[in-house]
Amino acid sequence: MLLEKTTRMNFLFDFYQALLTDKQRSYMELYYLDDLSLGEIAESYGVSRQAVYDNIRRTEAMLEEYEEKLCLLEKFQQRTQMLSQLTDGIAQQSMTVEQQLALIEQLKEWD
Repeated sequence: MLLEKTTRMNFLFDFYQALLTDKQRSYMELYYLDDLSLGEIAESYGVSRQAVYDNIRRTEAMLEEYEEKLCLLEKFQQRTQMLSQLTDGIAQQSMTVEQQLALIEQLKEWD
């Protein structure tokens, strides 16, 4: 579960980091990308661990709200899955040209 949450937060951060403040972006990078502890982040910013924890939790909630409204991660995952199906179908010659074209049309609709 923890690895799944970390992976999801990293994806959401990639998509929505431009919508965060500099402090939110910095805390998230240090916590999720650089794997620093709350104490290490707190020490480097001269704040309490609780302040860092609260900021990270609020930022996680914001990222989830952005995803609910914009669905960038969901669309990315759907496109990735379709591209995988298309690639496998072509490689194994298990799809008709019509099926391949249908997948390509679906991909175009999402952009």
